[in-house]
Amino acid sequence: MIYLSGAPAGLRALDRGVRLILLFAVAAVVGLALLGAANANGRLPEYLARVSPGELIPGADSFGPAEGTPPLVPVYKGGTLAGHAFLNSDFTSTVGYSGKPIHILVGLDRQGVIRGFRLVDHKEPIVLIGIPEEKVVASLNALLGADMGRVAAGTQRPPQVDIVSGATVTVLVMGDSVTRAAVRIIRSNRLGGEAPAAAVAGPAGSRQVDETLRETLDWETLVGQGAVRSLRFTVGEVTEEFLRAGEVRGGENPESADPQERFIDLYAAPVSVPSIGISLLGEAGYEKLRKKLKPGQQAVLVAGDGAYSFKGSGYVRGGIFDRIELLQAGQGVRFRDRDHTRLAELAADGAPSLREIALFSMPADFEFDVTQPWELQLLVHRRVGARDKVTLPLTLGYTVPERYLTQVPAPQAAPAVAVGTAAAEPAPFSEETPLWVRVWEMNAVEVGITGAAIVILTGIFFFQNTLVRRPRLFAWVRRGFLLYALVWLGWYANAQLSVVNVLTFFNALVTEFNWEFFLSAPLVFLLWASVAAALLFWGRGPFCGWLCPFGALQELTNNLAQWLRVPQVKIPFGLHERLWPIKYIIFLGLFGLSFYSLALAERLAEVEPFKTAIILKFAREWPFVVFALMVLSAGLFVERFYCRYLCPLGAALAIPGHIRMFEWLKRYPECGSPCHRCAKECPVQAIHPEGQINVNECIYCMHCQELYHDDQRCPHMIEVRRKREKFQALSSGPGRKGPARPVVTHGGVPVKTPEPAQSPTT
Repeated sequence: MIYLSGAPAGLRALDRGVRLILLFAVAAVVGLALLGAANANGRLPEYLARVSPGELIPGADSFGPAEGTPPLVPVYKGGTLAGHAFLNSDFTSTVGYSGKPIHILVGLDRQGVIRGFRLVDHKEPIVLIGIPEEKVVASLNALLGADMGRVAAGTQRPPQVDIVSGATVTVLVMGDSVTRAAVRIIRSNRLGGEAPAAAVAGPAGSRQVDETLRETLDWETLVGQGAVRSLRFTVGEVTEEFLRAGEVRGGENPESADPQERFIDLYAAPVSVPSIGISLLGEAGYEKLRKKLKPGQQAVLVAGDGAYSFKGSGYVRGGIFDRIELLQAGQGVRFRDRDHTRLAELAADGAPSLREIALFSMPADFEFDVTQPWELQLLVHRRVGARDKVTLPLTLGYTVPERYLTQVPAPQAAPAVAVGTAAAEPAPFSEETPLWVRVWEMNAVEVGITGAAIVILTGIFFFQNTLVRRPRLFAWVRRGFLLYALVWLGWYANAQLSVVNVLTFFNALVTEFNWEFFLSAPLVFLLWASVAAALLFWGRGPFCGWLCPFGALQELTNNLAQWLRVPQVKIPFGLHERLWPIKYIIFLGLFGLSFYSLALAERLAEVEPFKTAIILKFAREWPFVVFALMVLSAGLFVERFYCRYLCPLGAALAIPGHIRMFEWLKRYPECGSPCHRCAKECPVQAIHPEGQINVNECIYCMHCQELYHDDQRCPHMIEVRRKREKFQALSSGPGRKGPARPVVTHGGVPVKTPEPAQSPTT
């Protein structure tokens, strides 16, 4: 490394930046090497060290060595094999509300019955604020004693976990992952004995979808043939179903006081079957779907109308549709937002106008055979009291009409669309497109819009001198971009960065670094990539001042307050200097605590009101809403109050912001002595009275750059303008003969030049 002790400041900054980048690179390489060594045998042995054998299988006293990939661990009782232990995340997706896996150890006896489980690791504390972990774990007790062998054989439905209000997504993911992992283990015949018949063979080899049948039918014909199946209830009928199921409390809070009001009209159909898809989606819509689906992948259409929504709100906040589940052969799947496409209307003639129409493609890890019977289960939730709710399952059964199927000759191999047959290796162990790649493909539009916005913002910074010379235009550009950050990036796309991301990243470097996890949230990853690049050029300002949704909310509400003539409070600079370090103290406290307990650090990170105001749009418990409103109220009087004094994310970005290599904000020698106009007008008081800009506090609003070029407000530029006008007046005065001499300037200041020599006369 070359040390540039006598070099210009820019080169010294470049040298510091290069050294810091190399340091981070070495740390990342070491972290990845440690990760590879740690993960060579999976996480199962590590987690088993935390539990006793008797917790997973009652009476057991010892574990054997791990077997196979993914690993299963034999559990012994007095030297006799009593069953096996496994980790749910080794066999199926367990990503919860937080976007990180939920790890549960499960004990299966030799007959395939779940005998015990233990939640050993999760990153869900932000979701579970105010909900005891014991209550969430207790919701899984319905799994105990469940015969997963019968579920795997298709003779029994998967067990349903109890719903916990406020943690619905988390509980459903936990229950589904345990059930699906157990079914896959049993069907792979790794417990010994004979695998269930449904896993070994099935009628899928004898029938397949007739791809040659491509007729267009009207709605009445589709319903009459059974190609479209429906489930229809009134509010009163649902209340009766609650009472019949023994849930007396389910009748306490009906959706409407009128029992005859339509509760739901629910329709379902497999639109990957050509005739059904063409009829419901239209020729163009079906062809678009066909190109999107992978070979053998199926898609179903679900539509509904009435007082009850089959979509709910869980998919908005947690990415999962928690009110519907598709069941087939003992396995169930709940769709995620990446599997979902919203439709405006149905193409079939005579189709009703429905409030909700959704197209769901089957997840790659779910074995679905469209030629076999399946069920769509609707979970009806009714609230009881302040926090509790009761749940009632309503089932819509479906079988493809025979006219859409065709027989396959016995010697012929099963076609690609019949995916229900077993292979030598179970589906969860086969190689497939990485999850993060599929997520990026599903979010291509959002990624494109966000990428375009980042490119536009980069152009604003590179051509800032041109923009700030036109203050009115620049004001509209800035407010428009802030509205984009708040409404689209924040409230719609939920792409609000958080200090939790910083804590998770550094924790992952020393524990289980995995790029796939960070890549699985495309917009968040894209924003962090842009922040990392911006730190080299401008510091933290591009994110804090332009891309942060909560920062945009603060600034826009303060602009509205100023327009309404709300008095603004000017913090004395001495007090201001003593207040802004608070956010660094908060960040360093969270950062240090995260290495002791990441879960506890994430709970305390609720000092950020981002989740309440942006992600959940204030739909939260009252203490969180009150805190967010208090912060925003303070910002009405002190612009960006939270950004200045409390934001740990801003502090986290300011620390590496020192590596920036360029100084883009221009200053005059007179700035700070004697002129203090920029310092007085800086919205966040990032300019010292002596004139220098504190880049750690600067949000890059460019107000000082507007003043820099304004010859009506900047004292230096006013003086330059007056000298220029005076010189022009003298050069083109009424007593002067001949054409005016051109004005020569240096740095904007006119320079006096000698009179031209007079031509001699003859």
